[in-house]
Amino acid sequence: MSNSTTNFYAIPHSFSISDIIVVATYFLLNLAVGIWSSCRVSRNTLSGYFLAGRDMAWWPIGASLFASSEGSGLFIGLAGTGAAGGIAVAGFEWNATYVLLALAWVFVPVYVASGIVTMPEYLGRRFGGERIRTYLAVLSLLLSIFTKISADQECLRVLQTDLYSGALFVQVCLGWNLYLSTILMLVVTALYTIAGGLAAVIYTDTLQTVFMIVGAIILTITAFNKIGGYSNLEKVYSAAIPSKIIPNSTCHLPREDAMHLFRDATTGDLPWPGMTLGLTILATWYWCTDQVIVQRSLSAKNMSHVKGASILAGYLKLLPFIFIILPGMISRALYPDTVGCVDPEECVRVCGAEVGCSNIAFPKLVIELMPSGLRGLMIAVMMAALMSSLTSIFNSSSTLFTMDIWKKHRPCATEKELLLVGRIVTVILVVVSVVWIPILQSANSGQLYVYIQSVTSYLAPPVTAVFSLAVFWKRTNEQGAFWGLMVGLVVGLCRMVLECGVVDWAPSVLRSVHYLHFAILLCGLSAIVVVVISLLTPPPTPEQLCNLTWWTLVEEVQREIPMRKVSSVSHRSPHDSESVCRVTCGQGPGLCISAQQSQQPSPPRVPSVRENVFWSRFCCANALLLVSINIFLFAYFA
Repeated sequence: MSNSTTNFYAIPHSFSISDIIVVATYFLLNLAVGIWSSCRVSRNTLSGYFLAGRDMAWWPIGASLFASSEGSGLFIGLAGTGAAGGIAVAGFEWNATYVLLALAWVFVPVYVASGIVTMPEYLGRRFGGERIRTYLAVLSLLLSIFTKISADQECLRVLQTDLYSGALFVQVCLGWNLYLSTILMLVVTALYTIAGGLAAVIYTDTLQTVFMIVGAIILTITAFNKIGGYSNLEKVYSAAIPSKIIPNSTCHLPREDAMHLFRDATTGDLPWPGMTLGLTILATWYWCTDQVIVQRSLSAKNMSHVKGASILAGYLKLLPFIFIILPGMISRALYPDTVGCVDPEECVRVCGAEVGCSNIAFPKLVIELMPSGLRGLMIAVMMAALMSSLTSIFNSSSTLFTMDIWKKHRPCATEKELLLVGRIVTVILVVVSVVWIPILQSANSGQLYVYIQSVTSYLAPPVTAVFSLAVFWKRTNEQGAFWGLMVGLVVGLCRMVLECGVVDWAPSVLRSVHYLHFAILLCGLSAIVVVVISLLTPPPTPEQLCNLTWWTLVEEVQREIPMRKVSSVSHRSPHDSESVCRVTCGQGPGLCISAQQSQQPSPPRVPSVRENVFWSRFCCANALLLVSINIFLFAYFA
């Protein structure tokens, strides 16, 4: 950490015994829940370790879906973006309602019927061959690294992520060494993740959700009392002008549209077309095709529990607006000279970043407003956010590597070997996280949440297009999907490079279009490539459709499905133990014919997509209520 940042990082209050007791209690509870949950399912089978035995209830899955998406980077990023620009960033959270319901009602039935464990495995079954599956596995791992563990300092000058921001928060509030803070959290996180697999991750996420909500409620109430209530927020926020400004500029003024959700389509910082269609594309990738999220839904007992989990997560996603974004705005109102600084020299003095200090909004509130004991609770909240995010990354990344990379090169690997590889990969990720600390420590700060979303908008839309067409259009084939992904990747990478400002002669669509609008264009381009090439090449075989699209689902799965199905596109040896299973499917429902079964050890249980009528209707009624509340909030704050 540079010397210029030490003024802010000086501890304004001593860390009391009560704070230490709260933090210690949090760590002990995490370990206790991790050990307890590790004993509830078999950790020595692939289904038990990677999918929690497919026996999880709706409430821990829903809490885990929420906790996994609300990492410490999101706490700091959402509050920072709220401080900088107002409430519009709430659209990122509220938009999740619709795609969470699409996950449960549309995508998961297909995934469950196909019997997959990972998202690359689904595309491998749907299209055959290896290249798409391998590409998506690698891309998923890289996206986790770019948006969670590290980032690109050169392009956006915003290198601060879940690992760093969580440890930084602890350093700010406790005065602990950054290495000590990070390593302590990584060790505790790794212990139960490696030992218990997905079950331990889900149950500890549930505990962490409770900590996050309780802590955020207390901080929000305290912050609103400080400024005189919600009715006074807009007034004090609009008056939050730093004493040191840049002459002949307006960057020090709060936005006039700060209290509006939908911004101008061309001049707005978060334009409304991008916040509707573009954001939905990114959200569909994250909630419906990302391994971190889908893996939790696949662990549910049945489809009613899948739907209940999505509904609970949808309700919880309404809360960050109140408990994170509005406190971020309050922080700017209370501390305009620090949180709202605009002069580069002043910002460097305050937080070490020339581009602004909005990302200190949330920790600034904590260290200034929270009394002894409650400050320790907020430390535990940030630890909870960090650890839930890290466990998600570690578990899903080890699953991807084991099932889609290692198993490809070791098709005859035993179950014991695969479990060992999964645990070793988790250990490696922990080590890599520690190695990244010196890089993250020297980086600048900006609007972290905007950075994460912009990187995602350059890489994720082609994946959204391919998955959507794979599920809904039976004619989509391997060639179309592969080249759609490749064209999308090239165009997205060009945008990332050009955004660095290296050249200024590129077309404006690649250089200056808002990243949410760019996501719409990139998804459309990828979809067009998929459709055109699919129509120009042979259609997929019947075995690439049975239980693999929305239109070819059957109510009861009549077979145990091995970990991967290889079609005629693949060139693997006929003696490959995974290429034995061949399944043909007729054009009508229920015409699926079982073929010879692969002799895989302990194949995963494939649950039925059929539901109890009462619980199906109950879930639908709750989904309608959730959507109604969401629509009201959008309309009220539009």
